[in-house]
Amino acid sequence: MKRILVIGECCTDEFVYGEVNRLSPEAPVPILKPIEMVSNLGMAGNVSKNIAALDPECEIILQHQDELIVKRRFVENKSNHMFLRVDEGENNIKPLEWGYYMDSFIAQADAVVVSDYNKGYLTAAHLKEIARKSKLSILDSKRDLTDDIVKDFTFIKLNESERNRNLHLSHRGIITTIGSKGAIYDGELIPQENPQQTIDVSGAGDTFVAAFILSFLDNLEVIPSIEFANEMAGEVVSKRGVVTPNKNGKVHTSI
Repeated sequence: MKRILVIGECCTDEFVYGEVNRLSPEAPVPILKPIEMVSNLGMAGNVSKNIAALDPECEIILQHQDELIVKRRFVENKSNHMFLRVDEGENNIKPLEWGYYMDSFIAQADAVVVSDYNKGYLTAAHLKEIARKSKLSILDSKRDLTDDIVKDFTFIKLNESERNRNLHLSHRGIITTIGSKGAIYDGELIPQENPQQTIDVSGAGDTFVAAFILSFLDNLEVIPSIEFANEMAGEVVSKRGVVTPNKNGKVHTSI
């Protein structure tokens, strides 16, 4: 049985779906009449959900902040067009207090996934310590990175815009996702073999990371693991909202 530690900021993703039949008389903006709200764990929580969905037997520890972050999206139901996103709770996130339990979690984990949204929970010092003590690790980060921060991570997952901000990195384990085209690793394009019509990209990066690390733990081969991650990410972008591949599993949270 695999044991995976997921560390990073967690949120609640909310999707308010509604009907739009007219414009406001007060301003040239549509009036959304809510008809349904869907909510689920997001950010590091969504990584954990994806791991659990793909491997229900996997033991998962999710380590995240105490403060509640909510990302609320207002979406037209028929077209899936998002009019507005309102984020709450991102201010004053307290940094992770490193205790003996963290050393124990990392030591016992077959792999550590760091979902770093750069909201204040993880510092550069935390990232370096996590990487140094992990047997196998992957970093998915929204911050501007340095070689000193990433040098001890096994893999770094960046999207295209994040990679363009971090072209100076010399790390050999960088995986750059490029949407429906697939991903780039070590200068090689690993194409998306069965691209799906993109309905919603929310959470696709989380799916990619979860699928990649699970596959790599099974076969210790990078390219086949990226191919599997491409396939799973392609599956979720063809659905609306933040979804996971169609399997069931449990997430054990640390708080």
